[in-house]
Parts: sequence; C-alpha cells; structure tokens
Amino acid sequence: MTARIIRLGTPRTADEGLRIGTVRRPPRGVPKAEFSSQNWYDVWYPNLAPSVETMKFAQATQHDQPGGAREWAAFRKKYRAEMAEPDASRSLDLLAALSHHANFAMGCYCEDEAHCHRSLLRELLSERGAKVG
Repeated sequence: MTARIIRLGTPRTADEGLRIGTVRRPPRGVPKAEFSSQNWYDVWYPNLAPSVETMKFAQATQHDQPGGAREWAAFRKKYRAEMAEPDASRSLDLLAALSHHANFAMGCYCEDEAHCHRSLLRELLSERGAKVG
C-alpha cells in the first residue's frame, strides 16, 4: 500500500487507487461529472491546498530569477505553517496512517513538482511515517 504524489490530469497507474485533488479550485471548463474520467481527481480535498493568499504568493514567485530561492523558502514556511494548523495536521496524520493500508494518490495541477505544494505534501507525509511512492 502507498500514497503517491502526482500531477492531476496525468494518466493513472493500474494500482493507483483513489485520486485526491489537493487544489484550491476545480479544473476550469471540465464538467464535475467528468473530473474522475478525465483523470483530474475522484475526491476534491482543498483542505490540504495552500490558502488563497499563499497560493497567489507562490504563483508570483519567479523561481529562476534572483531572489527566487528566498521566495520559495518563504512559500515553504507559509504552507508548512498552514499544514501545522489542527485540521490540516489531523488530515495529514490520517493520510499517513491510511498509506499503510490503501493505495491512493494526491496532487495538484502544477507542472514542476519541485516548485509546487505537492513536493511539500510528500515531505509532510514522509515526516509522519507515510509510505510514499
């Protein structure tokens, strides 16, 4: 059993299990009834997405520009603080425990995982003892 961190909208693997969308907004232009069949997600769980303020901060960050590393570090700090809040922390604990008993995948739309909150989700789940693939 394992938790996978994936890019939403990509083809599913055979044993992926439930796909969880940890995004603030649903995919644009896609009917709700087609979210799963188009490989976006089976369950929308914005509770683990960055807040709107933090998401906008990340989107404005220029990773390849001078100061980009400092901005990314600031985003990491903001997002980790949000995930330390009781509701988010309990959700992460639950998913870490479930990773030992069920296959599931979670993620968002960003192309580059290295500059996306899903890289931090991977870290946070691993820190809680999750089986992450």
